[in-house]
Amino acid sequence: MSAALPDSAPNGREAEVQAAAERLVEAFASNDTARYFACFSDDATFVFHTQPRPLSLEAYKALWQQWQSEGFAVLGCRSSAAHVSLYGEVAIFIHDVATQLYLDGQEQHLQERETIVFRREDGRWLACHEHLSAPSLS
Repeated sequence: MSAALPDSAPNGREAEVQAAAERLVEAFASNDTARYFACFSDDATFVFHTQPRPLSLEAYKALWQQWQSEGFAVLGCRSSAAHVSLYGEVAIFIHDVATQLYLDGQEQHLQERETIVFRREDGRWLACHEHLSAPSLS
């Protein structure tokens, strides 16, 4: 069994994935709940270093709503060092993310690394998996 290699020829699909990722980050950065969650497929899963187990889309929406009821708000988010790998109708987007949040009564600045798996559905690239990690200390 051989591992799939990313498509090497640059093409419009890579730009489409990059644009989908930018829409997702912009919706998150602007604290626009409806626009943010519209970037995900109905069967999306989430792994966050701050949560004890993976979350479904519905579980993440419920957690988001709980956070917001406790005063959580995204104040800003900046993506850098982005990389896109294409595998047919699936794409992997990796980036570093700097986020400003209002949480627990105070502003917090986070530096994390994120992998988002996109899947092409009905002509759109939707995120079907997101994995947020704390950056390495090394």
